[in-house]
Amino acid sequence: MCGIAGFVGPGTPDDLQRMTRRLAHRGPDGEGFWQDDAVHLGNRRLQIVDLPGGAQPMVSVDGNLVVTFNGEIYNAPELRRILEEHGHSFRSDHSDTEVLLAAYAEWGEDMVDRLNGMWAFAIYDRARRRLFASRDRFGKKPFYYHHRHADGFFAFASELTALLQHPEVPRSISPVAVRKFFAWNHVPAPLSMIEGVAKLPGGHSLVSEIDTGRLRTWRYWRYEPTPVHAGSIPDRCEELRELLTRAVRRRLRADVPVGLWLSGGLDSSMVAALAAGESQGSSLPAFTIGFDETSYDETRHAETVARHLGLRHQTETLTRERACAILPQLLTSLDEPNGDASLLPTYLLSELTRRQVKVALSGEGGDELFAGYTMFPAQKWADHFHRLVPKAMHPAIIALADRWPVSRRNISAEYAAKRFARSIAQPSPLQLPVMMAGLDASDLSELLQENISLEEVYSEAVEEWDDCAGDTLMDKATSFFIRFYLQENVLAKADRASMLHGLEVRCPFLDIEVVDFSRRLPMELKLRKGQTKFLLKEAARG
Repeated sequence: MCGIAGFVGPGTPDDLQRMTRRLAHRGPDGEGFWQDDAVHLGNRRLQIVDLPGGAQPMVSVDGNLVVTFNGEIYNAPELRRILEEHGHSFRSDHSDTEVLLAAYAEWGEDMVDRLNGMWAFAIYDRARRRLFASRDRFGKKPFYYHHRHADGFFAFASELTALLQHPEVPRSISPVAVRKFFAWNHVPAPLSMIEGVAKLPGGHSLVSEIDTGRLRTWRYWRYEPTPVHAGSIPDRCEELRELLTRAVRRRLRADVPVGLWLSGGLDSSMVAALAAGESQGSSLPAFTIGFDETSYDETRHAETVARHLGLRHQTETLTRERACAILPQLLTSLDEPNGDASLLPTYLLSELTRRQVKVALSGEGGDELFAGYTMFPAQKWADHFHRLVPKAMHPAIIALADRWPVSRRNISAEYAAKRFARSIAQPSPLQLPVMMAGLDASDLSELLQENISLEEVYSEAVEEWDDCAGDTLMDKATSFFIRFYLQENVLAKADRASMLHGLEVRCPFLDIEVVDFSRRLPMELKLRKGQTKFLLKEAARG
């Protein structure tokens, strides 16, 4: 795990050093630089795999390719064997960075289709005079860039604040991004908060041509629901357990200590159970953050799981006073705003975890892949309501819900009713964004002092809804949650909070084999008679 930075075109070694050193928290174990007359690459390293042999930027055996890489390729050992059969040789013992170089030499841009992991990398192809960059399917690892069309200047970095260290990168706030932030609670890719700076979305790659100055981006992967109805429920459960076991086993590979994030919920508990089974008798450390507000606190569930599995469990409590103390430091450290309040406990959890380990396994992705949120059945109800209840009655229902007294409990009935009510008047592509938004249209208009169009601020959601290959409402809802809530909010939050402490977080549910299984799973095995995550719960029994 690392921080990466670089540029093509005007700039100095000092510019590269400033960009790279701004990422020191992402890679506290070392730094490296590589430069020629056209390309400048920098890297900050967090040592996880092949501690002596993985220094970056790394140059290929033949000297033609140079890479700066952030992430982990979990199927690197398998790819390495295939590449050795194709005649490639390796200098390191088991560096996944060196596997990336050989994979590009063998398969070119299509190499990303073979990767199972999380990544953001840039490979300089010296012979073809171009920079090839890619971001993993779910955008777990960030990639910001600026391209100037006039002269082909191209700069990139893991974080926006690092990119802004280069004097050629613009610094003006994007008005469109501001509007979308207050609508989404985050800035959706490809936008960033800076005008002229883009985020490469998850599942995308790009090529910057050095001599022509051209930039080409494309989407190499998207979550496409393609349900297959073969197989019994017990067979499906057995297959899912086996896939998750393999995913956990891959993510336990490390040359440094590994721990577990344990919330007490189904997803993290299942990961913990499988990891405990793979640890061959050694007691893994598990970490939990509790709350002094009981409706938010799940510590007792986490403690029960930890005792059952024989984990070394550690907890800390996030009080209101502690949150107020952490918040100024956290907000100062963020490169883009994030409106998810769970950023605070995730930051504290990362700090607690990093005291003992460099790597933690977590349960992110389970809710999105297996229809775990209450928003999934709510989307169904909202769609039925929209079609069956006369439109003239919608304002009265919304007004009635607004009169419900405010509750401070977690996921209260008042909270759910108000969000449901304000979504029902919207067409299907807008129901989920409006249901999940922090502010409604009137709030946004008042705050920004302009007439806000929901179709404009949620244009990405409408486009994703229309482009989704799934036939059903729930297929489209799944694509929405994966593209926007998981990628832009949940994973971005976990990446920022953990990397501020130099901690690598790995997500077994986002293993490509598990994801492909989810894609093929009929929705009735995810959401069954109102029960969320039906098959996952069946697979977790025992």
